[in-house]
Amino acid sequence: MSVAALATVLVFIAMHGTAPQADEGVAAHTWQLLMGAQAPIVLFFAIKWLPQSPKQAAVILALQVGAALAAIAPVFLLHW
Repeated sequence: MSVAALATVLVFIAMHGTAPQADEGVAAHTWQLLMGAQAPIVLFFAIKWLPQSPKQAAVILALQVGAALAAIAPVFLLHW
């Protein structure tokens, strides 16, 4: 979901540029839904797998955090 959120931002930038928009559009709402909807999924994964396989689960969670940060970075850096 983080990769899809990042792709949404990158496609929007490629099509419309980085100029501030008057109103939040479909891309912004899609990004918000993707980023918000993944939180309970990641939490469920952590609760289920960290006790059973801590090393493997930690690697997956680190990848998830990295992907989320990559999706958040353009929004933060471009001050959207």
